[in-house]
Amino acid sequence: MSTQSRLGRRLIQLYAGLALYGVSSALLVEAGLGLEPWGVLHQGLAELTGVSIGVVSIAVGAAVLLLWIPMRQRPGLGTVSNVFVVGLAMDATLAAVPHVHGLALRIPLLLAGIVLNGAATGLYIAAGFGPGPRDGLMTGLHRRTGRSIRLMRTAVEVTVVVTGFVLGGTLGAGTLLYAVSIGPLAQVFLRMFAVPPAPDGSTVVATGQPRGAILRP
Repeated sequence: MSTQSRLGRRLIQLYAGLALYGVSSALLVEAGLGLEPWGVLHQGLAELTGVSIGVVSIAVGAAVLLLWIPMRQRPGLGTVSNVFVVGLAMDATLAAVPHVHGLALRIPLLLAGIVLNGAATGLYIAAGFGPGPRDGLMTGLHRRTGRSIRLMRTAVEVTVVVTGFVLGGTLGAGTLLYAVSIGPLAQVFLRMFAVPPAPDGSTVVATGQPRGAILRP
């Protein structure tokens, strides 16, 4: 595969993955059975402010990106794109998808949202244009504090889940299911969407970011 073809494929994967992430997050909202950790915070803030959850996602992503400055993190194209594309795709999907009622529809919607979220994660990470702002926050805290990435991720996500729940975000069985399944799903889709290495043998996935820490935008 030529360098130009690889770049084109990576860009398609990046934006397809980010858009699909927004779509999958919207499906989780519609299912109403529990959101991913940052989704709980976004929904809680949306309830508090009265603005759409997609706009809240954009605002939170931008605010988190500002926290990269004192941690000397360098954003990539994927990082900046993440802030806007996910939120816009989420609001567009919520406007297009009709409300569902009854567990017979909500459970399949939840499962579809989680699987698509894993696929989206594999797409945009394998593109290798940098982590999402929230993942960069975790790896930045790891570097600054010397604590493990697992500890930093747990601390950050517990904080955002509790805060979001207090503000009115949806916490439920879907949150737990997401937590236990997104890692394995992301790994499967990372292998599926891996871009062939460059002719010089260099890898596509951005260096310096522990892959195990990057599970969402």
